[in-house]
Amino acid sequence: MNLIDFLSDYTLQNVAMGAAILGVVSGVLGSFAVLRRQSLVGDALSHAALPGICLGFLVVGARELGAILTGALATGGLAALTILALTRLSRLKTDAAIGISLSVFFALGVVLLTVIQGRGGASQAGLETFLFGQAAAILRGDLWIMGAITLAALAAVMIFWKEFKLVTFDPVFAQTIGLPVTLLEIALTVMVALAVVVGLQMVGVVLMAAMVIAPAVAARQWTRRLEHMVILAALIGMASGITGALISATARGLATGPLIVLAASAIVVVSILFAPERGVLWEALARVRERRALRGRQVLDTLLQLTRTHADPSYPAEQGMLDTYHGHETRAALERLAARGFVNPARHMPGEGDHWVLTREGLAEAERLDAEISGANR
Repeated sequence: MNLIDFLSDYTLQNVAMGAAILGVVSGVLGSFAVLRRQSLVGDALSHAALPGICLGFLVVGARELGAILTGALATGGLAALTILALTRLSRLKTDAAIGISLSVFFALGVVLLTVIQGRGGASQAGLETFLFGQAAAILRGDLWIMGAITLAALAAVMIFWKEFKLVTFDPVFAQTIGLPVTLLEIALTVMVALAVVVGLQMVGVVLMAAMVIAPAVAARQWTRRLEHMVILAALIGMASGITGALISATARGLATGPLIVLAASAIVVVSILFAPERGVLWEALARVRERRALRGRQVLDTLLQLTRTHADPSYPAEQGMLDTYHGHETRAALERLAARGFVNPARHMPGEGDHWVLTREGLAEAERLDAEISGANR
C-alpha cells in the first residue's frame, strides 16, 4: 500500500480525526483539572462513566453511541457532584472523596455490565470494548457527535474564560468579588466529564484518565501562562492522538487507545526532562552552574581577605593553601576566574607551588561582592 492509499483509508481517517478531537478537548479541559490539583478527578469520572454506558444501552436496547455517551455524561456528572458534595459537606479530603466515588460507580458499572452480558443476544456484543476502547469501530457519524461535544465544551471555556481562570488560581478572591465559585467549580468538574465522554470509544474507561492529565502536564513544563498552556496542551493532545492512530494503523494488531496514551506519556517524559527552566536536566545544569559560581565567589573572597590581611592588593596566594582552606581543589575555580580576567597566575619563590594574584578587575568584583554580603547581613 502506497502513502496515498494509506492516508485515504476510511478507517484510518476516522480514527485519526477522532484522536485529534479527543486530544484537543482533553488538553483544554485537563489543563484546568491539573492546575486545580484535581488530576485524579479524571480517573474517577472515567470509571464513573461505565454505569452510564450500561444504562444508555439498557434504555435504547442497542449499542447506539448517542444514548451511550449521554448516559456516560449523566453518571460522570453525578460522580463529579458526589466528589464536590463529599468534600464540601463532610470532613473528607479530596483524595478520599475521589476514591469513594470511583469505587462505587465503577462497581455499579461492572454489575450492570454483568447483567447485560448475562442476558445474551447479539445486541450487547462489543459493549465491553468501552473498557479499553475500540478506535477502529468509530464511524463518521460518531465523529459528528464527538465534535459537537468538543465544540460545546470549548465554547463554554471561551465564554467563561475569565471566571474559570480566576476560580482556578484564586477562588477566595473570586468569592469576595461575588462570583458563584461553587457553580463555576461544578461546571469545570462536569466539563472534565465531557472530555471523558469524548474519549470513551477511543481509549476506553480505564485509560481515559491519562488523556486528561498527560497533555496538560506536558504543556505545564513549557509555559507559565494559562493561555499558552491551554493551547499547547491541545496541540500535544492532538499530536499524541494522531501519532497513536498512525502507529496502530502501520503495526497491525496493536490497540489504538494504549498507543495514544503511550505517545502522550512519551511527550510528558521529554517535557519533564528537557523543558527550559522546569526540566530535570535544565535544573541539574543550573545547580552545577550555581555551584561553580559559588565556589568562584568563595575563592575570590578568600583572595580579597588575604590582600587586606597583608595590606597588599597584589599579594600572591598559593594554590595549595587555598585548596587546604576550602577543603577541595580550587584550580578549576581559579581558571574560570582567570578566564573572566579576575585573577592571574603569579611567579613567587622558586620551588613553591602555583600562586595567583587578583587583577584590578578582580579586586573591584571581590569588593563589590563583599559589600553585597555585608549589606545583606545587616
